[in-house]
Amino acid sequence: MTQTADTHTDPGTIRVSQNTDSAPVKNIFGTDGIRGAVGTAPFTIEYLARLGYALGLWARKKYGASPSLLIAHDTRLSCSFIQAALESGLLLHSVDIFNAGVLPTPVVHYAVRTTKKYSCGIMISASHNPYHDNGLKIIDSQHGKLTLEDELAISSLYATATTLPAAYDKLGTTTQIAHTDTAYADYVQASFGANFLQGRTIVLDCAHGATYRLAPALFKQCGARVITINDQPNGKNINEQSGSLHTQSLKKAVLDNNADAGFAFDGDGDRVIAVNRHGQEKNGDDILAILLQHPQYVHTAIVVGTLMTNQGFEKQLEKQYKQLIRAHVGDKHVWQELEKYNLLLGGEQSGHIIMRDFLESGDGIGTALKIAQTLCLTGNWDMDSYTPYPQILLTIPVAHKHDLTTPRIVRIIEQQKQLLVSGRVLIRYSGTESSLRIMVEDETIENATMVAQRLATELDAALKN
Repeated sequence: MTQTADTHTDPGTIRVSQNTDSAPVKNIFGTDGIRGAVGTAPFTIEYLARLGYALGLWARKKYGASPSLLIAHDTRLSCSFIQAALESGLLLHSVDIFNAGVLPTPVVHYAVRTTKKYSCGIMISASHNPYHDNGLKIIDSQHGKLTLEDELAISSLYATATTLPAAYDKLGTTTQIAHTDTAYADYVQASFGANFLQGRTIVLDCAHGATYRLAPALFKQCGARVITINDQPNGKNINEQSGSLHTQSLKKAVLDNNADAGFAFDGDGDRVIAVNRHGQEKNGDDILAILLQHPQYVHTAIVVGTLMTNQGFEKQLEKQYKQLIRAHVGDKHVWQELEKYNLLLGGEQSGHIIMRDFLESGDGIGTALKIAQTLCLTGNWDMDSYTPYPQILLTIPVAHKHDLTTPRIVRIIEQQKQLLVSGRVLIRYSGTESSLRIMVEDETIENATMVAQRLATELDAALKN
């Protein structure tokens, strides 16, 4: 399918010409919304207008004649441009838009799901990606995460929105709003109370992202002495050597300030990585193990992880007569399993943690506060969690995502798996990047490393041919 902008537009329309075929509609959503490099489809003016038109049409069909949309964004330079282009399509459907400015994704989720003021929310963010990428996350007032049916409906409307008729006497409205985070902040205060962190020093790495104002304020509200790093966004430094993927500066700050704990958020604040008082990093698996020590979760019998969850954590759960359910990678898949079995706690190694009794989405700030509360209640300031299997993670850039079930690829993987003692191998494509992920676990780091490197070399060669 090829697409070009049509310069011969009639008054009252925006046109994008398209060569159609009978192929099934491609889902434009990945594991965490729509994401890509700014300046490439769909993050260009023409395609964003078209996407906005498709979203507006979907919203009217789903929510009624005059849906209300809450739009917020992280601190990327491109967010204002993306929002303006997106709104040019949305407003053609009599959609009322409420622009909240910079907010963490969990705050948007809370506002949409709890206040009932909005039909849905749109968060403009590429999460942990660098500033030159951006993305869209759609939050449904009815279910939170979009269902697959919703994703396919929007994708179909986007694919067929080749002519955008505009009834200029029925345009939607835009309204700038402030203090959208107040309801969330009040909820946090009611959930945790004041001053439970009195006398504790906490370091927060805000990744120059959406949490840079709210996270320090909420930790101070809970009584902590807060040291904030990477809290000076300039549009281009989001996630740059900071945040949940780059914890070096957080580890140093914890040690330099003799802090009790540190927490690193990503660009939009829906994930968190912890650092203990000795400067040791604790990932999402550790966080789940720590939260299971909280009186609120200590009797939780079933936890949801992913295919990436460390085997050592699963073994510990078995010793405690608990069960791990492995979902596909992506917090939306964790959420689906939690909802399916009516469970409370789940998450990913990356730091997406969902506490369904707190908020039905990943929430970096809420999770960090719950960890801190657990440490206060248990005295486990070393953040002892579980004994992990050595795990090696490698990433191979790929130009195309070829089939991984061909006999040649399967043979390469099976041959290397034979070298493991009691470990496992997971090979998958990234849902948000053009890359292949290789994960190998085994009893020794030497063997896991050897198998991972051999897999990387052989798969890289095979996928290029």
